[in-house]
Amino acid sequence: MGVIETASECDLVSASVGEHAEYVATVTLERPDKRNALNAQVRRELKDVLDAVEDDDDVRVVVLTGSDESSAFVAGADVSELRERNAVEQREASKRPRVYEYVDDLEKPVVARINGHCLGGGNELALGCDVRIASADAKLGQPEINLGIMPGGGATQRLPRLVGEGQAMRLILSGELVDAEEAADIGLVDEVCEPEALDERVYELAGRMAEKSPLALELAKDAVKAGSRMDLEQGIEYEAELFALLFSSADKDEGIDAFFEDRDPEWTGY
Repeated sequence: MGVIETASECDLVSASVGEHAEYVATVTLERPDKRNALNAQVRRELKDVLDAVEDDDDVRVVVLTGSDESSAFVAGADVSELRERNAVEQREASKRPRVYEYVDDLEKPVVARINGHCLGGGNELALGCDVRIASADAKLGQPEINLGIMPGGGATQRLPRLVGEGQAMRLILSGELVDAEEAADIGLVDEVCEPEALDERVYELAGRMAEKSPLALELAKDAVKAGSRMDLEQGIEYEAELFALLFSSADKDEGIDAFFEDRDPEWTGY
């Protein structure tokens, strides 16, 4: 099934394709009474929709967000579920791939539209995205320490790689929240917009990405992601291999021909 058909069977996740920009899917978490807290149902439905995204040729870029009614991106994990688990049950719940890996491993670029509170598991979900654009009234952080626990969705690993060890320690060990401007200053988000300008900027960027060759998008994302998991020499070698691989694609020939012929390219993804 396509993205829209898969989402139509979900209660807490919705999706649209091409509504704001061609080839851009918007995946929206819809649990306003809990500010989109990640419970088992949200996680399951989000995985299903992201699986459909991966297989849908009408989607080249994904915007991940929370419903405006929720006034939140994701306010965190569902604490009521956490309270009832013992260590064995939590190990089972933590088996990979979780929603964080689903987002991080998606072959297509993912832009986080952070439209409100982005806390705990929500911040970890945003960390798995490729670009984070936040509304000026958003708050971000890892407040798990206030509950006598710690981040368990990747923040202890992804956050230091993004903002540096000191800033990551500050946020994780204190549990304090930062506003969008400070988040941008430390590199936690990439851009900040006034609430009324958020959609315009998010879809301008997502649409610009979606105009590019799907294959080139996939391999460029892969190369950048690999850079944080390899040393410099390995990363450069890996980039060169992916770069050469694109020279076997029809999109490479189409892109260069379109450049010389002064026209828009017509990508096939092959």
